[in-house]
Amino acid sequence: KTEAESEAFVFEPLAPNIAFDDFAKVDLRIGKILDCKKVEKSRKLLQLTIDIGEKEPRNIFSGIAAYYKPEDLIGRLTVVVANLEPRKMMGSFSQGMLLSASDGADTPSGLYLLEPFPGARPGMRLH
Repeated sequence: KTEAESEAFVFEPLAPNIAFDDFAKVDLRIGKILDCKKVEKSRKLLQLTIDIGEKEPRNIFSGIAAYYKPEDLIGRLTVVVANLEPRKMMGSFSQGMLLSASDGADTPSGLYLLEPFPGARPGMRLH
């Protein structure tokens, strides 16, 4: 079977087409996870400190606690939506969003953070 034919894989319908100018507004950056911890009073959230090449690292909340242990993420590179409007969560602001892929299954192996190839550095913009 191919991945798309696997019983655990649920192909989600494609979203409606967007104009290139709309896509160009999204600023995707390589981020390095400097710190990560579970959020008290939340079963879903992890709080991450991420370097995206700016002077100060960013605080980002992500609903990936069921899929990843905080200690396994520290030091890893991932992809961040850097120009997402900050959102107040759990008494602090989330300053971006991590990109991940999902196989549609609600299992601990069903979500995959995007990781760049070796050589990518924090702050690099995806084009």
